[in-house]
Amino acid sequence: MKKALVLGASGGMGYAIVEELVKRGIDVTAFARTKEKLEYLFRNREKVQIVTGDVFNQLDLLNAAKEVDVIFHAINIPYSEWYEKQPTLMKNVVQAAEAANCKLAIVDNIYSYGRGNGSKVNEKYPKNPHTKKGQIRVELGNIAFQASIPVLFAHFPDFYGPNAANAMLTYTFDKVIQNKKAMFVGNQQNEREYIYTPDGAKAIVELALHEKAYGQSWNIPAAGVISGEKIINIVRSHIQYQKSVLTVTKGMIRFLGIFDKQMREVVEMLYLTEDPVVLDGSKYEQEIGPLPATPYEEGIKRTLDYMMKNG
Repeated sequence: MKKALVLGASGGMGYAIVEELVKRGIDVTAFARTKEKLEYLFRNREKVQIVTGDVFNQLDLLNAAKEVDVIFHAINIPYSEWYEKQPTLMKNVVQAAEAANCKLAIVDNIYSYGRGNGSKVNEKYPKNPHTKKGQIRVELGNIAFQASIPVLFAHFPDFYGPNAANAMLTYTFDKVIQNKKAMFVGNQQNEREYIYTPDGAKAIVELALHEKAYGQSWNIPAAGVISGEKIINIVRSHIQYQKSVLTVTKGMIRFLGIFDKQMREVVEMLYLTEDPVVLDGSKYEQEIGPLPATPYEEGIKRTLDYMMKNG
């Protein structure tokens, strides 16, 4: 891989993928809608070319994909736009990859697996989700794997990390660093996975460098599971936060959904805070190598430091 295109480069995982590619000496085209944010994130990066455009404009994608070896699809759009726009988005990305005759590496979540079953979920676990968004993710997988170019999917748990602005944990951390009363989504005693975005980026870039990784889906787990209580304790020890952290319940979000369409779409995904999906990464370890796994204490501290420095 000499040159890569990262779609959604201004988002949490997209930003981390650009950083990982640059570390490996790979030229990167960083693509997103907002030029100012791209310039802020990637200032002084010699290997990064900034390109702005609309992923729903096929010409913008085709121009950005010229002469690249791999496209990393890390675009995130609001839940309320999923039903109408996600299939079109995936088709646009696939067509751009086909036109460029390059490989395609797709950042995916765990929605297509549905509820957890009490044990770790591997890639053979049935994809028979009970949510509309999970069903859409299955549809997107079908669209991508019908492409005429090599495609791989990487399934990640919820993100946290530098520039992961829309992550659930960022919602908590943001109030903490302002020294305001914070809120945590879901039962604080339940343990679940959150992947540190630089770890996820290392894993998907490594996959993209292996020919045998294409034509398959891969699970990328986090560094174990952790409860909300433990996360908050790490936060308190790092920045001496003393205020209480309230729990956001499903009922609260359902009520907010009466007035806010984004909150309305969050409700069906809250099963992940009750019946967590925990990923089995043994396939990756057997076929590719050791999984990156930054301990939560270190990853959370780095994330908080980034947020405090970058406001």
